[in-house]
Amino acid sequence: MSTVILIAGPTASGKSALALELAAKLRGVIINADSMQVYRDLHIITARPSPEDEKRAPHRLYGHVDAAENYSVGRWFGEAAAALTDMLNQDRPAIVVGGTGLYFSTLTRGIAAVPPIPAGIRREIRGRLAAEGVAALHAELSKRDPATAARLKPGDRARITRALEVMLATGRSLTQWHADNTPARVDLASVAKVFLMPERDELGLRIDARFDAMMAAGALEEVRALAARNLDPNLPAMKAHGVPWLIRYLKGEIPIAEAVAQGKRDTRRYTKRQATWFRNQLPQFPWVEPQHAAAAVGAQLRRMEVT
Repeated sequence: MSTVILIAGPTASGKSALALELAAKLRGVIINADSMQVYRDLHIITARPSPEDEKRAPHRLYGHVDAAENYSVGRWFGEAAAALTDMLNQDRPAIVVGGTGLYFSTLTRGIAAVPPIPAGIRREIRGRLAAEGVAALHAELSKRDPATAARLKPGDRARITRALEVMLATGRSLTQWHADNTPARVDLASVAKVFLMPERDELGLRIDARFDAMMAAGALEEVRALAARNLDPNLPAMKAHGVPWLIRYLKGEIPIAEAVAQGKRDTRRYTKRQATWFRNQLPQFPWVEPQHAAAAVGAQLRRMEVT
């Protein structure tokens, strides 16, 4: 079986650098597991691998989706599974790297094969969310799909919206869809895996430095081009860290210093949520500091060779 390495961690923790190091050493292929780096329009503002990085090792699932699309976990799962099969056929290591917890969860636990939600239903529910609030949607979900509503927090906007969309679009509850899971593609017990976690103050410095570097590299012009498309602000690409604040600056609503500061703040808050999610949902990932990560992966690979 081809080697699989899973590299997770918060934003700016050094995941991409580790993936490149391992890919160069092992002749591996890097597979993206970051929900924002899939978007073609968001190269700089998401710190996607540079052309130079892509020359050093093959990269899959980066920048292949238009910002007007609502890319789903299910679509990523299918594309990642196909990429892993390709690596198996080529007998090349697959290095899955990113910070989107649900991507790693579906890869290692399976996913409910819910069909795509029609755009009309999605627009209707998002409009109602804005007009009526999440409590009203949760109340309706409780009537239509009480089992799913009962296990969701009343203020969980994303999951309540998703559950109601699925119910209206398919006539089946998410609970029913989950009963028909597509099997996991990766066995956590038989792959190398790490969760990179720098010391908290260091991570904050990394986030600030990365955002400043993105701005210097042309992130504002990238966001200006995205804003000119007049896309639905509820699309995932329009919510990438820094994008809403930079758009507000471009509209003349706030100064650039505030836009940058708020983008950094949102990123720091997100890294806390990432860490909490992985700690609770995927405790099998060993937490390591970035400087020790390559050695940790190497040790796991050697143990797997022995067994």
